[in-house]
Amino acid sequence: MKPFIFIITILVGLAGTAYGQIFKPVKWKFESEHVSGDEYILKYTATIDKGWTVYSQYTSDEGPVPTSINYEKAEGAKMVGKANESGARKEGMDAYFGVNVIKFTSDKPFVITQKVKVTDPSKPLTGYLTFMACDHEKCLPPSDVDFSFSFPAASKTTPGTTIKATEKESTPAVVVKDAETASVPAKEIVKETLTTISSEFVGAKISGTTIDQKIASLNETYKNPISNCSAPEKKKEGWFSTFVFGFIGGLLALLTPCVFPMLPITISFFTKDTKRKGWVNGLIYGLSIIIIYVVIGLLISKLLGPQALNNLSTNWIANTLFFLIFVAFAISFFGYYEITLPSSWSTGSDRLADQGGILGIFFMAFTLALVSFSCTGPIIGTAIVQAATNNDNLGPFLVMLGFSTALALPFGLFAAFPAWLNSLPKSGSWMNSVKVVLGFLELALAFKFLSVADMTSGWGILKYELFMALWVLIFLGMALYLFGFIKFPHDSPVKKLGPVRLAFGVMAAAMVLYLASGFRINSETHNYNALKLMSGLAPPANYNFFLKEIEVGQDVKSKYPSYTKCANNINCFKDYYEGVKFAKEAKKPIMIDFTGYGCVNCRKTEEHIWVDPRIKSILNDSLVLISLYVDDRKKLDKEFYSELSGINIRNIGNKWTDFQVVNFDQNSQPLYVLATPDQNVISSPRPYVDNVEGYLDFLRCGLDHARKVSSSGGAN
Repeated sequence: MKPFIFIITILVGLAGTAYGQIFKPVKWKFESEHVSGDEYILKYTATIDKGWTVYSQYTSDEGPVPTSINYEKAEGAKMVGKANESGARKEGMDAYFGVNVIKFTSDKPFVITQKVKVTDPSKPLTGYLTFMACDHEKCLPPSDVDFSFSFPAASKTTPGTTIKATEKESTPAVVVKDAETASVPAKEIVKETLTTISSEFVGAKISGTTIDQKIASLNETYKNPISNCSAPEKKKEGWFSTFVFGFIGGLLALLTPCVFPMLPITISFFTKDTKRKGWVNGLIYGLSIIIIYVVIGLLISKLLGPQALNNLSTNWIANTLFFLIFVAFAISFFGYYEITLPSSWSTGSDRLADQGGILGIFFMAFTLALVSFSCTGPIIGTAIVQAATNNDNLGPFLVMLGFSTALALPFGLFAAFPAWLNSLPKSGSWMNSVKVVLGFLELALAFKFLSVADMTSGWGILKYELFMALWVLIFLGMALYLFGFIKFPHDSPVKKLGPVRLAFGVMAAAMVLYLASGFRINSETHNYNALKLMSGLAPPANYNFFLKEIEVGQDVKSKYPSYTKCANNINCFKDYYEGVKFAKEAKKPIMIDFTGYGCVNCRKTEEHIWVDPRIKSILNDSLVLISLYVDDRKKLDKEFYSELSGINIRNIGNKWTDFQVVNFDQNSQPLYVLATPDQNVISSPRPYVDNVEGYLDFLRCGLDHARKVSSSGGAN
């Protein structure tokens, strides 16, 4: 359909509250243009904030919600042909939903045009437009925009006349997805068979088609909780760990046969002059190495930008390419071929190095970077890809800073203290062994990227069991190599196992046993016992070939249709009113879990925090868990309009979006709210924070106060 131009005005009051923020990245306006006779062009135009995208009408409905135009009253007009779309169009595999999508970015207005033939000018054309918006970190649940067109008689207008349509406020946008790490594919979650959820608004104030879901006790105690439990801690930045990751990569690069022999050769060059000049030149050389690699990191960050770097984390094409590159790196490290840069590059750089002075020293460092690429290239590639896929635009810069610092430090130190060179081990076959071990590590990491591509694409070929088995085989191969049972092209015969090689062989064998323990079944979750060391590397344990889910008790299910199993087989309700009713019967406090099928941080909480036995026990036995999905598109039996939030409540997602906004003045997910059965908020709601102990303290403190309230007979 062809774009109307519609201006959105979104709830300024809620946007300015101290407790949350209402997101409004897309503004619509709509209008019609008289073409000729009884034909008009309807135009829908979206102005999109920078960094956000909106999905096409013709994108797959198995992933993000496509833009759609829904006509409620269209007796006086007939659609002619198919709607056209224009703007900054992009098409490709969506990282979160695992399907090919068509979307429009903020570079140009997104415009839909639809030709109509007006059969009765006295009858207006009314309806609503539904759209979904995402940026590189989050997605918003579908929002609705109402419109109403009127068509004056053809005799009263001339071709080319533009007629503005009636404007109305749209639904506020609400965050439901955050992308720092990949989770269970949204495509699979969306396809999950859901229980029928009651659309009855028990306890809500309804007048005709207008509804008020505000619960006074929830809203009041949300602002002033009945306990003194501390507020949740803020998430800490991981920049230092990124630097350390690069630093470790630089230390490994030092031990390779392309770099290690260069230490005494380079230092002897600097020590030909006076001692002072030697360490000054060594310092310049070290700084030159840092500058060269840091500039590379900055260029990568600048050229790709945060959006592209974020896409690397889950894009199936990028991750499949990384898999192939890492396999190529591994084979190179095994000694079957070398990955080198053109020899003319190093020759030209070496010629410039002969000029002497500061510029000459800089090009000496540049020559080192070029000639050592066959050893450092795979390590640098691994470090940059890992940093980039952590959704941090500074990642490539920080990892290259750490890498180059580790690489440059020995040159500067040995230039200042040349006598230390005598303490270095001699070059030999051990350096090739370092390369081969790195090859095994590269091969293991390669399957991590193939796993991401598999999950986001829904291939189902590299699930938990196969991934873990491959890692077991890789580390078994490493152990056999270190013990001398396997040999590669450039290896010398192993006549005797040295203490260092033996120690690393034992460590590789221990890793095999550790990985094998990941196949144990957790008797409580009835799932594989996922290993902490493999978190973020292996697929989620519930993404497997052989294990089946457990069904809920039918006695409760028959009474409360929304009762089901959530993550880790935890009992939960997917309807707030049913959950509260059950909590009153069971005399247990409730935890409201505002979540979404496409919410990545929701999955991270479920897979890495809720899996803790202490937390799982509390959620199953001491609380009534109520999970409310703000992006559930299941239609309600009847449509309502919320005066408080301005939301047209047409589906389950609208229902819980409105409920969160009017009661808790915010709209980001995940959000965890502890409350008593009589609907008093116990402590400050908790957003996503990656901290098991903090989450446990949040639950325990809330439960302690719930018991005090229960024993005293009311809130205090």
